[in-house]
Amino acid sequence: MLAKLIFCVLLCLSAGAAGSFFTASAIPDWYAALNKPSFSPPNWLFAPVWTALYILMGIAAALVWRRGLKNPPVRSALVAFLIQLILNVSWSFLFFGLRSPLSGLVDILFLWAMILVTITRFFKVSILAALMLIPYLLWVTFASGLNLGIFLLNR
Repeated sequence: MLAKLIFCVLLCLSAGAAGSFFTASAIPDWYAALNKPSFSPPNWLFAPVWTALYILMGIAAALVWRRGLKNPPVRSALVAFLIQLILNVSWSFLFFGLRSPLSGLVDILFLWAMILVTITRFFKVSILAALMLIPYLLWVTFASGLNLGIFLLNR
């Protein structure tokens, strides 16, 4: 179990690192120049929140994986998890890398839906794992509103 836990947490943190590759260079100039909604948090808040969320995601995935890949609900849950993780990294590329709030908005709506699918599938395998993804869903809900606000204020 420990090896699975370490692998899953590192996988999720690596997804975050991949996303930050596109984010870091856009923050000081492009993102700083955007009009943002009044509820936009300070930039320093994003890194610790995302780090905590990626760790929770990794723990949740490990809790599901420990039930065994021969179990079809486990495989289904982990496939959904991997899809949402790809959408998570894609958002950073689209929003920051391509500097496209519209593309980011489309992606984050699919991401939100896939997180919900993942929670539903995790729930069938491990209630605790499903509950551990709720903060992620809430943060992405907030981020979706922020993305929409940025899109509307910067057309």
